[in-house]
Amino acid sequence: MKLRTRLLLASLAPLASTTALACASCGCSVNTDWEAQGVSATAGWTLDLRYDDLNQNKLWRGTHAISPTAAAQVVTPQGDPAEVEQFTHNRYLTATFDYHSGGAWGVSLVLPWISRSHSTLGVGSDGVSFDPANGAYRSSGSGVGDVKVLGRYAGFSEARDVGLQFGLKLPTGNKGQLGDDGNTPVDPGLQRGTGTTDLLLGAYRFGQPARDWAYFTQAVYQTALGHSTMAGGSYQPGASLNLSLGARYLGLAGVVPSAQINLRHARTDSGEAADTFATGGTLAYLTLGALAPISAQLQPYVNLQLPVYQNLHGIQLTPKYIVSLGAKIGF
Repeated sequence: MKLRTRLLLASLAPLASTTALACASCGCSVNTDWEAQGVSATAGWTLDLRYDDLNQNKLWRGTHAISPTAAAQVVTPQGDPAEVEQFTHNRYLTATFDYHSGGAWGVSLVLPWISRSHSTLGVGSDGVSFDPANGAYRSSGSGVGDVKVLGRYAGFSEARDVGLQFGLKLPTGNKGQLGDDGNTPVDPGLQRGTGTTDLLLGAYRFGQPARDWAYFTQAVYQTALGHSTMAGGSYQPGASLNLSLGARYLGLAGVVPSAQINLRHARTDSGEAADTFATGGTLAYLTLGALAPISAQLQPYVNLQLPVYQNLHGIQLTPKYIVSLGAKIGF
C-alpha cells in the first residue's frame, strides 16, 4: 500500500514543470512535479525528463472558434485590423533536477529547451493570402528557455502532505529572435524568453481518502517583477494563476491511471511592445494520464490534455490537444 501511494505521488505535478509563456493558451499545464507531492521520503536527487508537443492551429475568439476570413474582418479597440495567425507549433523538452533534504525542505532547477515554428498572415490580410506587405512572416528556432529555481517547504504537519512553493523564473531565454526573413522581430509572446524575472508562489495538498484512491490539489501564481525591453519598446507578460485538481486509481497492478482538471487564468500583457488585444484569458483542460513504473529508479508516464473551456481575449491560436511524455529517474 505504501508503494502504491508513493507511485501515485510520483505521478502528480505542480509548479516546476509549468511552462510559463505570455499567451493564455501557450504551454502545457499538466502536473509532473514529483518531489513537491512527497514521492521522495529520503534525501537525494531525482531527474524528471519530459517532452510536450503543443500545436496551436485553431483560431479562437472569446468562447468560440473563428475562421481566418472572419478573423480578418475583426477590428481592435484601437481601430486596427486584427492579426490573423496560421499556427504555432511548440515542442518542449524540460529537465527538472530536484534535491530532497530528507526533511521538510527541497529545491528544484528547471531547464527548458524550446523548439517553435510560427506562421502569421499579419494584419490587414484577407485571411487567406500570405503577403509580407501586411506583416505576414514565418519563424522557426530552438534554444534554452527561461530557467526556474524553486524551493519548497512542507513542515506544517508530520505527514508533510501540505506544502508551500516559492521561487524565481530567470530571464535566460532568447528575447531577440527574428523571423525567417532575418528582419521581422518575432512577437514578444512567442520569444523563448520574456526578458523578465518572475516571482513564483504556490501551495499544494495531497491525500488518500480511500484504499485505492488518492488526490492532490495545487495553486500557482506567477507575476513579472518588472518590464523588459523588446523590439518596439517595453514588455511585461501578464500575471497568471494556475489551479489543478487530480485523482489517481491505485487498484491496478503495473499501471496507475489518472485524471486532472487544470485551470489557467492569465492577464493581458502590457507595455509598448505587448499585444494588448490578443493575450490573456481563462482556460480549463481535462488531462488523462497513466504512470507505468518499471522500477523504483525509472517511472515513465504519459498524459493527454484536452481543452474543455476557453475564453480568450482578442483572437488567439489554441491547440486541439496536448501530448506529454516523460520519465522520473532516481539516483
